[in-house]
Amino acid sequence: MTSSSRPLAARERAALADLLDELGPDAPTCCAGWTTAHLAAHLVTRDRRPDAAPGFALEATPVGRPLAAWSHTVEDRLRTTTGYADLVARVRSGPPRWLPTSWPPVAALVDTTEYAIHHEDVRRAQPGWAPRELPRAAQDRFWRDALLFGRMAAGPVPGALVLRRGDVPGAERRFGTGTPETVVTGEPLELLLWASGRRDVARVTGG
Repeated sequence: MTSSSRPLAARERAALADLLDELGPDAPTCCAGWTTAHLAAHLVTRDRRPDAAPGFALEATPVGRPLAAWSHTVEDRLRTTTGYADLVARVRSGPPRWLPTSWPPVAALVDTTEYAIHHEDVRRAQPGWAPRELPRAAQDRFWRDALLFGRMAAGPVPGALVLRRGDVPGAERRFGTGTPETVVTGEPLELLLWASGRRDVARVTGG
């Protein structure tokens, strides 16, 4: 299978693992307080520790905070007891075969957005970064993801939020009603980053 024919989730995982290898454990990321070692430990925990999954999924809710504390304990323990090269190798290899998240259809569902966002978290924290040129199929997928995140991003926005796709004329989605109207325009990956909270590094206009 050529690299271009691999699933998008697998391509983003491999590219992120390459970048983590290149940068080493102490490089900054766009995740506040996290180095590349922290991010690698997070991804391995997410891949291989199903007991940590509820904490990641529910961290923003009151009921999820104790669960999140456990998830972060697992991450920290892994980071401090496992060599960085081993962590990156585990990121690259993904979940063990016995976990459903290793199955390609499930991986496409749960990993594509996660790895694309964290790939950019590392890329965009380094000097001299530039947006990637992505194939249309990848941007189409990220547009769907941006719309899912857009529902959450619209919550604190007064009036209506409009996400407008900058690479396809006429493609936009409105969340909410009334005024004022906040219009955010960019390529889908940029909109996804903006809607997921990476507003300092997302190349968008408006918002």
